[in-house]
Amino acid sequence: MGRRVADFFAPHADAAATGEKYEIKVELPGVAPNDIKIDVEDNTMTIHGEKKFEREEKGKTYFFSERSYGSFERSFRLPANAKADEISAGFKDGVLSIGIPKSGPPPSNSRRIEIQSH
Repeated sequence: MGRRVADFFAPHADAAATGEKYEIKVELPGVAPNDIKIDVEDNTMTIHGEKKFEREEKGKTYFFSERSYGSFERSFRLPANAKADEISAGFKDGVLSIGIPKSGPPPSNSRRIEIQSH
C-alpha cells in the first residue's frame, strides 16, 4: 500500500446561469476555506488550493484508503459579459459557491457584410 493516495486531484464543479449572473459550484469536502484561493487574470478565473493529508496512523493498519488529497486547480474562462471585478464567493458544507454578475448581453462578434453594386 502506498502512503499517499494522490498528489493532485480535480474537484467536480457545476456551472449555470440566471438572468443576472453566472454561478459556479465546486465540491471541496474536507478543504478548509483558508486553503482556497481564487484569482482572475486575462478573463480567466482560477480556483486553487490544497486538501491536506491528515491521518493518524498510530496503532492502525489501513487496508485501503480511497480519499483524495493534494493540490487542486480548476480554471474557468469568463464570458465576455462577466463583471470580473464584482465576483463573489462563499463556502458552506464543503461547497464553494461563486457568483459572477453579468453586465448585459454578450457582445456580438458577428455582423453581416453588405454587398455593394458597382
